Amino acid sequence: MSAAAGLLLALAAQLLHVALMLAAAPLLVGVIRRVKARLLGRAGPPVLQPWRDLLRLARKQPVVAENASWLFLAAPAAGFAAVLAAAALVPSFALGMASAPVADLLVIGGLLALARCILALAGMDIGTSFGGIGSSREMTYAAFAEPALILVVFTLALLVGTTNLDAIAAVLREGALGLRVSLGLILIAIIAIAIAENGRIPVDNPATHLELTMVHEAMVLEYSGRHLALIELAAALKLLVWMTLIGTVFVPFGMAPAGALPLWWATGMLAWAGKVGVLALALAGFETAIAKMRVFRVPEFLGIALLLALLAVVFLFVSQGFA
Repeated sequence: MSAAAGLLLALAAQLLHVALMLAAAPLLVGVIRRVKARLLGRAGPPVLQPWRDLLRLARKQPVVAENASWLFLAAPAAGFAAVLAAAALVPSFALGMASAPVADLLVIGGLLALARCILALAGMDIGTSFGGIGSSREMTYAAFAEPALILVVFTLALLVGTTNLDAIAAVLREGALGLRVSLGLILIAIIAIAIAENGRIPVDNPATHLELTMVHEAMVLEYSGRHLALIELAAALKLLVWMTLIGTVFVPFGMAPAGALPLWWATGMLAWAGKVGVLALALAGFETAIAKMRVFRVPEFLGIALLLALLAVVFLFVSQGFA
């Protein structure tokens, strides 16, 4: 295969990957809501309901407060762009896409942190008490989640020798590292981080509007219309990014190798859909079986993730020292 043909294949895979992520993100939310409703003995909304809600909101004119600045108006598009850029860097069904050289875990974490900061600033822009409470809680949780994520990245970098996600997935796909205690510890840590980053139970309840408990919903309470549609789509895409990231790092099997023909892509898509589906079912079952914790207990929850990631680094250093 020539270099030009390989570049075209990588670009085609990249475009298909972004389209799949955008199309599947609202469906993922719909599946989770449907499964949770069935577990609770209710019929639940259709799986396509999130897409219908987004289209309905996109047709509505947003209502903006008089004291809103340019930041409040630009935040939905800017936050969505940051999450979309992160989604483009996380491979789903194939390795070696056009974004593979820049698919660094630190860049992905930085883009997600940028989206979080933009939304937190927008929540405080209007000056409402709910927005300020939600923004302060969001940044407090981030102060515990981000160090744990850095330790997870550090552990993977020690194991593989790089922070490039595409290279990490390629090494783990070959099974050269085998089963390691450090991988198990950072898996638990990154699941806890993903729950906190997406505002899921037990950290936050995305279905509540109780002013004493909401975090993400408090920051976006003043948004409506197409602005709210962008925010909701970004939140769904962010959840899919984290699930894809977990599947790519810890279950990379089934992904099409770099330079593979499009025939391999179908197998990779089925494997990706299966991994995301299993994680969605697990999340729905977990959220149904557990209650939301108190706000002041969330730092302890994320502190456990930080401790597990730190133990993974320590165990890795010890094992390499005796190797």
